[in-house]
Amino acid sequence: MSNSTPATDNEKKKSKGKRSPCSPSRVLHIRQIPNGVTGAEVVSLGLPFGKVTNLLMLRGKGQAFLEMASVDAAVSMVNYYTPATPHLHNQPVYIQYSNYKELRTDNQHNQARPQPVLQCANAVQHGNLGITSALAAEGGVLPSHGSVLRIVVENVFCPVTLDILYQIFSKFGFVLKIVMFHKNNQFQALLQYADAMNAYYAKMSLDGHCIYTGCCTLRIDFSKLTNLTVKYNNDKSRDFTRIDLPFGDGQRTMEASLSTPFATQNTVFPSYTGPPGFAPALGFPQGPGPSVLPVPGALGPFTVTTSAAPGHMTIPGIPGNSVLLVSNLNPEAITPYGLFILFGVYGDVHRVKIMFKKRGIALVQMADATQAQLAINYLNGQRLYGRVMHATLSKYQTIQLPREGQEDKGLTKDYSNSPLHRFKNPCSKNFQNIFPPSATLHLSNIPPSVTVDDLKNLFTSKGSTVKGFKFFQKDCKMALIQLGSVEEAVHALIELHNHDFGENQHLRVSFSKSSI
Repeated sequence: MSNSTPATDNEKKKSKGKRSPCSPSRVLHIRQIPNGVTGAEVVSLGLPFGKVTNLLMLRGKGQAFLEMASVDAAVSMVNYYTPATPHLHNQPVYIQYSNYKELRTDNQHNQARPQPVLQCANAVQHGNLGITSALAAEGGVLPSHGSVLRIVVENVFCPVTLDILYQIFSKFGFVLKIVMFHKNNQFQALLQYADAMNAYYAKMSLDGHCIYTGCCTLRIDFSKLTNLTVKYNNDKSRDFTRIDLPFGDGQRTMEASLSTPFATQNTVFPSYTGPPGFAPALGFPQGPGPSVLPVPGALGPFTVTTSAAPGHMTIPGIPGNSVLLVSNLNPEAITPYGLFILFGVYGDVHRVKIMFKKRGIALVQMADATQAQLAINYLNGQRLYGRVMHATLSKYQTIQLPREGQEDKGLTKDYSNSPLHRFKNPCSKNFQNIFPPSATLHLSNIPPSVTVDDLKNLFTSKGSTVKGFKFFQKDCKMALIQLGSVEEAVHALIELHNHDFGENQHLRVSFSKSSI
C-alpha cells in the first residue's frame, strides 16, 4: 500500500476504539469487514442511496473507504444504517464519516480490480451505461452480448423455484422474463433483463456461486436468444411486464413444485400462499435446513440485521408483500397525495401512511406484490424534494386506518376507490407504457383549446424548466415535454397529473421512454 492511502495513523487509532464524530463527508469509513468480502458487496451498501464514485479496500485491515457522489447521499446512508447495522457475510459492519472529503486512488496498484465492479454497479442502479472506457482500461472488452442469460443449476438437492431466481437476479436490475425447463437431465432457466449491462453484472457476480450451502450451484452464460416469448404466467414461466397472461393448462401449481421430493427436509421455505411472482422469505434458515449463502450483491439484503440497540431486531420486509416502506423523505414537502400519485405510476396505490412521529418515513400499500416490486425497481434511489428516497418491502402486510377520534392529522389516506388508478382495466395500454422516471414527460388528454404556450406556462408555474416541447403529429391530444432534470419531472408529475383544464378535462402525465 503506497503512502497515498488515506488511512493515517490517526484514522487507524480511531477505528480501534470509538471514533470521535466527524462532520458529514461524502467519504465514508467502513470498519470490521470480514475476509472474503468483495468490492461489489461494499459498493452495494451505498447504491440504494445514490451513485458511488470511488472505493478503496484496505485488504487485511478489514476496512474500506466508500466515496458517494454527494454529501446528501452519504448522510442518507449513515442515517439509514445507524439504527440498523448492515451485515456482510453475516457479520455486522460499521459505517461513519471519514475525515477525508474525497478519495484519491489514482496510483493505487491494487485498486485496479474493483473499479469495473464499481462502474457496473452504478450502471445497474442508475442506468449510466457510459462505462466503456472503464472496462477497456481494465483490459476487459465491453460485452457484445444481449440481455438474456442461460442459467444451469447443478447439484439440485433443495427446491429452486422461479420466484427464488427472480429474487436473486432482480438485485442486479429489472428482470423482464424467466422461463424454466429441464434439458439433458439438467435444471435450466432463461432469464431476460431490461438491459444487457444488468445481465453482464449478474453473470460476473453470480456465476459459480451456490444458492444454498453446498448445493444448487449457478452456472451462467449468455444466451444466443435476444428476446424471450412467454405465453403463460405460472411456476415455470413468467413475464413480469404482463400481469394479464393466463396461468395455462396442465401446469403444476407453485405448491406442488415446493413439496415432494423435499417435503421431509426442514428447509428455509415456509408454506407460500402469496401471489405468484415473489418468493417465500429467503435467507432465514429455520432449524437444520440449508443455509443461504450471502451471494455478492444478491442475497445479502435478505439476512436479518440486528441493530445497535440490544434485543432489538430489524426484520426486513416480507417477500411477496404489497406494502412498501419508503424512507429518507423530505418531511416539509411530502404528502400522502404526492406519494399516491408518484407510486401510482407503477401500480394502483390503495393506502398511504406517513409516520406520525417520523415524517420522513411512510408506508405505501400497492394492489399486489408485482406492482410493489415494480415500484421498488423504478423508485428506490430516486431523488424527491432534494433527498434520495429509499423504497423496500415492509414487514407490515396492510396499512391500518386510524380509529375514529384517533389523532392522525391527515397522514393516513385510503385511495382504494380512487378514480385515478391507472391499472384497474386489465386491458389498459398503461401496462405496456411503464418506464423509469425520466426528464421527458408524456402528456395526454390535452383539450384542443390548450396551446403550446399554455402548457409551457403551466409547467413553469410549478417551478419546472421547460427545455423542449412537441405535440404528436397524428394526435394533438398528446405531447412530450422535456424538463431540466429527472427530479423536476418527478415533481411536475406529482403536481400536474390530473390537472383540471375545466369542463371535466384532466391532464394525464406519465414518464416517457423517448426524448425530444
